[in-house]
Amino acid sequence: MLKGPMLKDREVHLRDYIRLVVKRRYTVYTFFAVVFAITLIINFSAVPVYMATTKVLIEKNEPGNLAANFYYLPYDPDFGETQYQLIKGTSVAQRVVNMLSLDRTYESFFNKDGQGLGLVGGTVGWFKGLFSVVGQVTGISGPNPLVGGKKEPTDSELAAKRDSLAKMISGSLIVAPIKNSKLVNISYMSTNPEVAALIVNSVAKAYMEDMMEMKMNSSQHAMKWMTEKAEEERTRLDRSEKALQEYMRNKDIVTLENRIAMVPEKLSEVATRIAVAETKRKEMESLYNKVKGLGANLEQAETIPAISADLTVQALRGQIMKAEQNIMEMSKKFGQKHPSMITAQSDLKVLKEKREQEIRRVIESIKNDYEMAKTNEEAFRKLASQTKSETLNLSEKFIQFGALKREAETNKQLFEAIIKKIKEQDVTQDIQTVSVWVVEKAEVPKSPASPNKTLNLMYGLLAGIFGGIGLAFFVEYLDNTVKSPDDIEEKLGAPVLGMVTLLKSKEHGAEEAIMKDPRSQFSENYKVIRTSILLSSSAGPPKNMLITSTSPGEGKTVTSVNLAMAMSQVDQSVLLIDSDLRKPRIHKIFGLDNSKGLSTYLASAPGAGITSHEVSPHLHVVTSGPIPPNPSELLGSARMQDLLAELNERFDIIIWDSAPLLTVTDSLILSKALDGTVVIARAGQTTHEMIGRGLKSLSDIEAHFLGIIINGVDLNKGDYYYHYYSYSDGDKSA
Repeated sequence: MLKGPMLKDREVHLRDYIRLVVKRRYTVYTFFAVVFAITLIINFSAVPVYMATTKVLIEKNEPGNLAANFYYLPYDPDFGETQYQLIKGTSVAQRVVNMLSLDRTYESFFNKDGQGLGLVGGTVGWFKGLFSVVGQVTGISGPNPLVGGKKEPTDSELAAKRDSLAKMISGSLIVAPIKNSKLVNISYMSTNPEVAALIVNSVAKAYMEDMMEMKMNSSQHAMKWMTEKAEEERTRLDRSEKALQEYMRNKDIVTLENRIAMVPEKLSEVATRIAVAETKRKEMESLYNKVKGLGANLEQAETIPAISADLTVQALRGQIMKAEQNIMEMSKKFGQKHPSMITAQSDLKVLKEKREQEIRRVIESIKNDYEMAKTNEEAFRKLASQTKSETLNLSEKFIQFGALKREAETNKQLFEAIIKKIKEQDVTQDIQTVSVWVVEKAEVPKSPASPNKTLNLMYGLLAGIFGGIGLAFFVEYLDNTVKSPDDIEEKLGAPVLGMVTLLKSKEHGAEEAIMKDPRSQFSENYKVIRTSILLSSSAGPPKNMLITSTSPGEGKTVTSVNLAMAMSQVDQSVLLIDSDLRKPRIHKIFGLDNSKGLSTYLASAPGAGITSHEVSPHLHVVTSGPIPPNPSELLGSARMQDLLAELNERFDIIIWDSAPLLTVTDSLILSKALDGTVVIARAGQTTHEMIGRGLKSLSDIEAHFLGIIINGVDLNKGDYYYHYYSYSDGDKSA
């Protein structure tokens, strides 16, 4: 049973690439020849172009600041590129055209029309010359006034020519800065070396003049603008100073300034007094609240520090203590009614009354102090409010004064700055912001800059070789056809029975090769295939073999005929059956009558025999017979099984030539009934996808697949030419 096709990967070696290049050598040769021929034509037909170069020094100055050092150049990454674009600009190019009067003298530098236009202009000139010749031949063009016509050019034509020449010069200039320096190379290319040197030197001079003109125009414009701006600022300054003076006179600003200077001190002093008064008021309020809560109970009064600290209260308290002590001592000697005791107690009562009077006096004093502190705080707060109102009034006046004063000062500063700038501009207007010096003038070049024939030939050689190799790999990548047995075994995992080379004999056809030239390489290929089939199984070779292909034109019929002949040469009784009931060919190859054959046998009633033709001692042929309307039904009929049983008894090997696999189902029907199937693939024609689909169809019906035969192998073009020994020469396909 056939296993499905498999794709295998293997390591690619250098010899595989070499083999591929050898195989596609004609593609490499052709590509190399074409590229190298084009290189030769372009190289030796190109007009020599000369390049002249002048070297200039470009420095950036800072004339806007008189204190600056002119040799100190701050880093400006855009400065260089700006100057390069100015050099290549049309303004410089137009100045060169006018300086050299090129609109009238340009053609006089050249011997032929179209020369001297640089790399691009030379090509344009060549086409102009070609069109001029064609126009003169056809009579549809007249003389060109820009390239030497006899007619005197008009002003509009001269203007157009100046623009054209300016664009040509601008486009052909090459500006290349020298690394790590302020030097710049300016180059121009032309077919005339004198013109190249003349134009590039004129470009340097025109660039210097252009920069000077730009500086002068800029200075004049700046001076005009600053003068007008100075007059405007002078008028504005006078107006603002008058408004300031009038306001100072109306608001008495001199006194106002002194008052404003005193206000902060006054506010600070009032704020301090308010804080002290508020603190005093809070202390007295707290103390007053305590003594007020005593009411008629004055016994606890002395617990309050403010009362107990009173000197009179302290003195009375001492006297009361002595009187109480005296009473205690007397009570030990006398009774309560003793005159001395009565006098002592009377004195104690008087002292306590005096103490209560003093306590009430102190309480009243505390109340008065509290009222005084409260009054002082209110007075200071009122004074602060008045001071703030006065401050706000003064601030409003002073703010307006400050605004007027600042406006006057700003106008004065701006006016003075413009006057200073005008004076600086007057001093520095002759100093270039960009300094340009020609370091080396361009000389007339002695040798052309292009074409570099040696280098171009080298490039053409390399491009031809590597381009050809690349094209060979690309063609090989696009080629998905069968090429060699290794190719099929690696990509499809299918066995290969052998290869059949292209028939190189012109004396006979592929069908007659084994009989007429049995020692040829072509014949030996079939003998190798015969051996592969005979030794394919230890149980013996398959008795019934189906020979088919994936599509028409792959050589299955020729393979069937030659394989049958090769089999018959080893004393095997071989039967070749043309089972291609759609496009049969075997009867034409052997010149046999096809009125009866396989189709008539399968369509006849049981009992009828099949007609065979003996074409050699061990080879018989059964033709297809007339083409039936239903080939598939006939091949799958019961009569087919009867035929197989009959033929298996009469012949050792039976070879069936059938229709292609991918076009009809005839081969699939036969492969199911026969012992083995051989698929023919045409080298360089049959693709891997076609073989894969064919093998999958055989695998789906579980047919016995023997292998693949590669047909039509060209040993001179393939990867395998060194595997075989050539016996003869010729040039005819199998």
